[in-house]
Amino acid sequence: MRRSDFEAIRELSRSLGRSSEPSRFGDNECQLVLKDDDGRLIGWARASWWDPADEVVPAGYYLSGVEVAREYQHRGYASLLTAARLKWVAERDTNVWCIVNARNSESLALQAAFGFKEVARATHFGSVSFTGGSGLLLHKELGEEEQTFKTDLR
Repeated sequence: MRRSDFEAIRELSRSLGRSSEPSRFGDNECQLVLKDDDGRLIGWARASWWDPADEVVPAGYYLSGVEVAREYQHRGYASLLTAARLKWVAERDTNVWCIVNARNSESLALQAAFGFKEVARATHFGSVSFTGGSGLLLHKELGEEEQTFKTDLR
């Protein structure tokens, strides 16, 4: 992910009814973009270290965002981005975490497909609050399969 991708990421996020702001993303984190052959953004994702200073939520590496343009959804791009993020985390730790709105069935299905398990439910975790429901804290122990994932994502 480069600064030149930020506007396309903002536009994609708005088109999905979200408000991602890549200028707030940190340094030293996994930031990925996928583009089509013409250089148009297909999707993006990130993972980073997070210490929420929360009694329930541990400090650790978190998958913290994945968005795919509507016309590219259900083609495996979110899975590809997730596998690449898991590889990145596996090079640094043996555990990975994720926080998902309990009503986000697509994200929950994606995380379940990768073996994430529910650890806790709450209306907020750290600084993340969930409107109209609760959030789920998910966890996955990383193994050899994540470390050997092959990708040419840049």
